[in-house]
Amino acid sequence: MGKTITGKNEQLTYLKERLTMFMEVLDHIEPENTELEDIDRLIGMLDDLEVKVEQFKTRKEG
Repeated sequence: MGKTITGKNEQLTYLKERLTMFMEVLDHIEPENTELEDIDRLIGMLDDLEVKVEQFKTRKEG
């Protein structure tokens, strides 16, 4: 596992990087070839991002 992200700047950078990765995945999807499993993975990525946002909102800066 990686180190804990505690600083507000680190948290923001982490979220921006994850959102960028998500957008890159979306850009490379070919709608006519997309399977249900692909959509499930995208939803999972969004769920993970939402969890991180909530964790960062409640975590004290350290």
